[in-house]
Amino acid sequence: MTRKHHKEQEEIPETINTEAAETAADETAAIPAATEADMEAEIAARDAEIQKLREEVMRRAAEFENFRKQKEREAALSGTRMLENTVRDLLPLIDDLKRLMSHIPAEMQEMAEAKPFIEGVELIRKNFMSLLENKGVQEIEAKGKVLDVNFHEAITQIDAPGAEPDTIVEEYQTGYTLGDRVIRHAKVIVAR
Repeated sequence: MTRKHHKEQEEIPETINTEAAETAADETAAIPAATEADMEAEIAARDAEIQKLREEVMRRAAEFENFRKQKEREAALSGTRMLENTVRDLLPLIDDLKRLMSHIPAEMQEMAEAKPFIEGVELIRKNFMSLLENKGVQEIEAKGKVLDVNFHEAITQIDAPGAEPDTIVEEYQTGYTLGDRVIRHAKVIVAR
């Protein structure tokens, strides 16, 4: 390449750069004020849209948190109900063990051959009650208490000298609670 040709090639990019700078300056000067106002309005509209989307995201997050908490409550309630139903199914077995122990004849209790059997049944009953107590099951106290319809079910009334009216004189069937809920009301006989 000759020097003249090389110099012409250098001038061409300078001319292009100068023309581009002039065109950009003309375009900037040519932007009317209304366009700037339009841009500011567009920015404000976008900011409003961003705020709206933020609020929507926050609302959805709150809805999801409420949904999660509701499902946790439902799972806990389901577990409690399952435990209640299981305990309800086991209560007749406890009643049978209690009746068995209360109806052992006095002569049999004294017999050496029957003593291991009686102690074994009593041990089963105690272990069974201990298991239920560990799960939160408690017997409802009844005998000698005043009738409370929240815990007791009166099956009959009798004349009981020396007893206050509405006092429980005999317990027919033991009642049980699981936490603060009554699983089975105590069936009782009440004084008139």
